[in-house]
Amino acid sequence: MNVFMNQDFSINHEQMPNFKSHEEARTYFKNLYGDRFLLRGTDIREGTKVSMYHLVKNPEVYQPYMESFSHEVKHEITNMNVFKSYNTIEIDENGNVHFQS
Repeated sequence: MNVFMNQDFSINHEQMPNFKSHEEARTYFKNLYGDRFLLRGTDIREGTKVSMYHLVKNPEVYQPYMESFSHEVKHEITNMNVFKSYNTIEIDENGNVHFQS
């Protein structure tokens, strides 16, 4: 049985700590979600490094979608389930957190 199948992936913004650094915020989410919290890339915005993570809610949908990018065969999205399979969490170097659905 998958331990995450019944896990609540909603994030209570009011109960979230006030992070002082990227590492502190990353550790918080990694401890909560383990291997479901994945680094997807980094960027510099207005001189500040920002890291983008995916919080994977449905790996059975998410994994094939992400793997399709490594194939030369064109992938098609036939429904919105793939976009519902994860949330994006951005964390800057100062510990500021921004959520995208």
